[in-house]
Amino acid sequence: MPDARAVPSGVSLYGADVLYWLMKSVILGPILRLVYRPWVEGVENVPDEGAAILAGNHLTVIDSFFLPVMLERKVSFLAKSDYFTQRGVKGWFKRRFVGGTGQVPVDRSGGRAGEAALNAGLAVLDQGELFAIYPEGTRSPDGRLYRGKTGVARLALKSQAPVIPVAMIGTAEMQPAGRVIPKVMRPGIRFGAPLDFSRYEGMESDRHVLRSVTDEIMYALMELSGQEYVDVYASSVKAKRQGDTAGRDESD
Repeated sequence: MPDARAVPSGVSLYGADVLYWLMKSVILGPILRLVYRPWVEGVENVPDEGAAILAGNHLTVIDSFFLPVMLERKVSFLAKSDYFTQRGVKGWFKRRFVGGTGQVPVDRSGGRAGEAALNAGLAVLDQGELFAIYPEGTRSPDGRLYRGKTGVARLALKSQAPVIPVAMIGTAEMQPAGRVIPKVMRPGIRFGAPLDFSRYEGMESDRHVLRSVTDEIMYALMELSGQEYVDVYASSVKAKRQGDTAGRDESD
């Protein structure tokens, strides 16, 4: 597979750019707008052109569907490269669907996963496009906002692109764990004012700076979303809960 940084974000390896606009404007987008009637605030904070990072809270799977639907511009996300290499009819469908929803292939396995994700994000931003990232790194296990990982800060400092905080509202109630089809409710999206971190240019290797930038982004998300903030990683909470469940199963 080619280096992710070398793949232009607007031209998919699988010709998915056309499918993206079909999904957004003809197939999926109109259905989501008609059935769920999502509301949006602060969309004027998203630039009409040029690179920008959309840093959002992550409540459930459908966050990645409603966010691009509410913007005129294309939004790219990261996806496991495995989705783009599977064979057979199911693999063909998954490649088309994943690519058609604006997702960029990246190898998340091994010790270089973080670097691969960073390069994939930079590839999108180098093209002057919008790149969406969830700083928590995983979906919230209970609707609260968790500590952000510093990858978003590295991306912001290396690209010098503005960071626009994005708060998803109500999607956790629409699609709780285990539910496939979301409840018919009105979700909301709030776009905050762009955050400029140009004052830290060249300091992307300073872990204290990275933590400071990340915490500033998470504070903005907390204010936008109204979520309770928890200063631990969501992945740690999930791992502990899975361990507790396994322990109970063994004792039964």
